[in-house]
Amino acid sequence: MIWKLLRQHLSVAQLAGFVWANLCGMVIVLMGVQFYKDVLPVFTQGDSFMKEDYLIVSKRVSTLGSVMGRSSAFSRAEMVELEEQPFAESVGAFAASRFKVSAGMGMQGMQLSTALFFESVPDRYVDTDLEDWTFRPGQEEIPIVLPRNYLNLYNFGFAQSRSLPQLSEGVMGMMKLDIRMSGRGETKQMKGRIVGFSDRLNTILVPQAFMDWANAAYGDRQDDGPSRLILEVNNPADDRIAKFLKEKGYETEGDSLDAGKTTWFLKTVVGIVLAVGLVISILSFYILMLSIYLLLQKNTRKLENLLLIGYSPARVSRPYQLLTVGLNALVLVSGLFIVSLVRESYLGVLGRMFPRLEGGDMWPAILTGVLLFAGVSVLNMAAIRKKVGSIAGG
Repeated sequence: MIWKLLRQHLSVAQLAGFVWANLCGMVIVLMGVQFYKDVLPVFTQGDSFMKEDYLIVSKRVSTLGSVMGRSSAFSRAEMVELEEQPFAESVGAFAASRFKVSAGMGMQGMQLSTALFFESVPDRYVDTDLEDWTFRPGQEEIPIVLPRNYLNLYNFGFAQSRSLPQLSEGVMGMMKLDIRMSGRGETKQMKGRIVGFSDRLNTILVPQAFMDWANAAYGDRQDDGPSRLILEVNNPADDRIAKFLKEKGYETEGDSLDAGKTTWFLKTVVGIVLAVGLVISILSFYILMLSIYLLLQKNTRKLENLLLIGYSPARVSRPYQLLTVGLNALVLVSGLFIVSLVRESYLGVLGRMFPRLEGGDMWPAILTGVLLFAGVSVLNMAAIRKKVGSIAGG
């Protein structure tokens, strides 16, 4: 009966405007959170093309420097100086094999053999699945990660010129390499298995544990220090990076700075989208409060009479509170439904672009939506209760 009395001045147009505005804000926020969660494996999983912002740093090599005996290796002091820069998150060193390595593989009656080199970096910088990236002394199999462009060179260059079959990553993973290591007057035969391909590191990688063991056992050359470093930066668009590298005479491989700037730009865009969604949601919250306040103002006389005849402020506030909670619930359900439809569309596109990408669930969007619903509803109910309380006090 109280609701029938109080709803007479209800403006359907105003409430519809609130629902529409809040729905737009809710969808933008939930879509941003869900999309970021769905594409996060593209940035973080093994073989990611944008896992983090990394640069491969080396010293500039010149003929004059070689003649004068200048080393291209980094000293410990130089590594510490680089790591202490404000744009640096961490610095890792490449460790090179100090022994001779050769590898052989049989294919269609042909025996292919070549001299190789191994390098290693700390495991955290390896952009491939680390499940098989282990080595213990006594193990006879060496996990190896190759640059993906090596496979492309073989498939589209060497294989076609020699009428050899092209090989996929899966087939390469099943093949065994005959690895021969020699140094300090000793020779060791082992098997090598390709466990992944890297887009970031243009070298033949082995686990750090293997490199430490092999250099200690067969290394016959002095360790002059790392000639290349892998640098993780917090913002690749920071102009201090290029300035520092130029001052020190350091170089970076490929277009690492450009790729890092693209990563940073994409993350910034996601943040802007979420901010816009939150702003729209806040504005819609004020639209609803203005509508409710206007409705309460029109019903001031009726509310006063209800309070005078014995109804409590909580009882009088309840119809308006239920109205706002119901509208917020409608926005939440509608927002999640729209997000699910849009998500189905872009997951199909992502699945074709990244076949290994596994679709997750909608829990990020659901949890975010429930938190927004609860927060906005509590604020709405408190504001209504305060307004009715002021009428009762007046």
